[in-house]
Amino acid sequence: MNGAERRDFVRNHRTAVFGYGRKAHGPSMSCVYYVMDGDDILVSTMIGRGKEKAVRRNGKVSLCVLDEKWPPTYILVYGDAKIEERGGDELLIKIVELMAEKEMPEKERADLRVLARKEKRVVVRIKPETTFETPPRHVYQPEDVKALTHWYGNTLPWNAE
Repeated sequence: MNGAERRDFVRNHRTAVFGYGRKAHGPSMSCVYYVMDGDDILVSTMIGRGKEKAVRRNGKVSLCVLDEKWPPTYILVYGDAKIEERGGDELLIKIVELMAEKEMPEKERADLRVLARKEKRVVVRIKPETTFETPPRHVYQPEDVKALTHWYGNTLPWNAE
């Protein structure tokens, strides 16, 4: 995939595994829904949760953006994240609408705004820097093993063509 195809893949999907460094032990990973704001990727979290604490400590994060169809394909996105304390309510609404695949009526939007304030929702804004992609390899039948090959993937800057 070239850079434009990678960006389109990220824009046209909605789930990812969010990776970040923990204080101790290995990296942490969390399944998330996300939305795009221009080239930025927005993830919702709450003050006091691991993602919020980790991003304040070190904004270097990764997202493994997942295709939701079989066979599974993905693109890794690496970037710098920051916490925005404003906008958590509107982001929660956008994410719920993405999950439901429909616009929420005003009553539910009002309920989500109350919930976002109660949960102290914040925005994790990720500015993508690079992407990593490996072409998918799948075995459907035993005879497919003969053609199975492995090779190195490649990294491209987010704005590469």
